[in-house]
Amino acid sequence: MKVVYHHRYTDVYESDPAAAPGRMEAIVKELDGFDFVEPQTAGLDDIRLCHTPFHISYVQRYGDVFDAASLAVGGAILASDLAMKAEPAFGLIRPPGHHASPDSCWGFCFFNNMAIAIARLIEQKKIKTALILDFDLHFGDGTSNIFSGKHEVTYFHPEDGDRQEFVDHVGSFLDQSRADIIAVSAGFDRHIQDWGRLLTTEDYKIMGQHVKGFAVKKCGGRRFGLLEGGYNHDVLGKNVRAFLEGMR
Repeated sequence: MKVVYHHRYTDVYESDPAAAPGRMEAIVKELDGFDFVEPQTAGLDDIRLCHTPFHISYVQRYGDVFDAASLAVGGAILASDLAMKAEPAFGLIRPPGHHASPDSCWGFCFFNNMAIAIARLIEQKKIKTALILDFDLHFGDGTSNIFSGKHEVTYFHPEDGDRQEFVDHVGSFLDQSRADIIAVSAGFDRHIQDWGRLLTTEDYKIMGQHVKGFAVKKCGGRRFGLLEGGYNHDVLGKNVRAFLEGMR
């Protein structure tokens, strides 16, 4: 299991909760024993796979934000490349991305890290199909918009209000699905001590195990995740570790 991380992910580029000081440090502190690798900044050709020139120009007006968002995309790309080698990977990146659509963004997102990474694999003909599991508290409208009408990519966002039903739904959906790679938009704000007040730390480990099981049985082990939400620094690192222990 590789953790894709860059020290610049600790930069405070905005005043929103995703950019809050100490957020990334709280996760890194809990991931002792994992193998960290450093990404490069993504180029515009990759970002253009999912975003319009207008949107890119809009983000470019905010220099620090553009730099941070481009580095996050680079982290997502590296995680997806590692997954193609059957090396499970997690992009410990920010800003998040699942609320970034082709021509707009909101919810602390700027570029859609996940969508770009998947679109790049398809464009390079490394995969034909992908399954994106998004267990963040919030629906990833940006990811859904980007892949709307494209049968190559399945986007799944469970919304069950009971924690056991939620976790079971993830397992049953994966049991019924097929794809060349599984990718996870991993938001941890549905935790009982975060905004969503539903899932336990153990639930994230179980979902990670579901992801691993799908990958091993159905797509040659190809799996990766990317950080989305999660804002209680006291539990965030523990939740990320639990998910990674299940997925690796």
